[in-house]
Amino acid sequence: MIIKDAVAVITGAAGGIGRAVAIELAKRQVGGLALVDHSESVQDAVDAVNELTGSQVAAPYVGDVTDASFRTDVYADVNVKFGKINICVPAAGITRDRLAVKLNKETNRLEVYPIELFRQVTEINLIAPIYWALEMVAGIAEDRAKQGLKRWEPAEPLQGTVIFIGSVSSLGNKGQIAYAATKAGLEGATATLMMEAIFHGVRCGIIHPGYTDTPMVQALGQPLIQESIIPNTQLRRLIQPEEIADAICFMISNAAVSGSLWADAGWHPRA
Repeated sequence: MIIKDAVAVITGAAGGIGRAVAIELAKRQVGGLALVDHSESVQDAVDAVNELTGSQVAAPYVGDVTDASFRTDVYADVNVKFGKINICVPAAGITRDRLAVKLNKETNRLEVYPIELFRQVTEINLIAPIYWALEMVAGIAEDRAKQGLKRWEPAEPLQGTVIFIGSVSSLGNKGQIAYAATKAGLEGATATLMMEAIFHGVRCGIIHPGYTDTPMVQALGQPLIQESIIPNTQLRRLIQPEEIADAICFMISNAAVSGSLWADAGWHPRA
């Protein structure tokens, strides 16, 4: 798929991988960028993109990615402002890490992972990304139906691409019962949507980054990063967001790449 002049929606775009993807797409002359985040600081990412391109190619959207009405409003506005959306990278995500079952040393009682946290992580990391993607696929399918087009044929240009953000934690990681479950769930969703969405000419893939130098990873603290992460990574450093962004753009632009791409820098967890 050609990135030049395409229109993209990126969630979690204020920082980390989402912001890096926005910058990389701008370098590749994307036609329009909807940068979505819960934080007003997404405006900084918009300013960076527009300064880079010398034009108003990016627009900010501040809101809750789990809110269906917010999502539909964003898509409607982007369609008016930039045109049909054909790239979706739903990168918003959170971690709420703790052991699935642990002993409270003060009360001497066992505690299980709070279900309200599990639901919060699931809403943001699993359900929201899927529905941001489905919104784009539905828009493309509706547009094709209006043109009297049915099944996409290889002689046509590809109509769109979805890239989900997975994680090496999808293989399992101590202290991440909710986070790991959502990332593994995204892999199943990708595999299913990949089969269905190509009917409308939309490709779907998922990238599994290793530990990347983002605010989410830095929040783990330097002791844990230096003692438990870096020694288990072949590159002996954190991955840079720009490296993941480059890999995502590779997945978008190369039609032969589908399914899962692992960008883990050789990280392997200890048992």
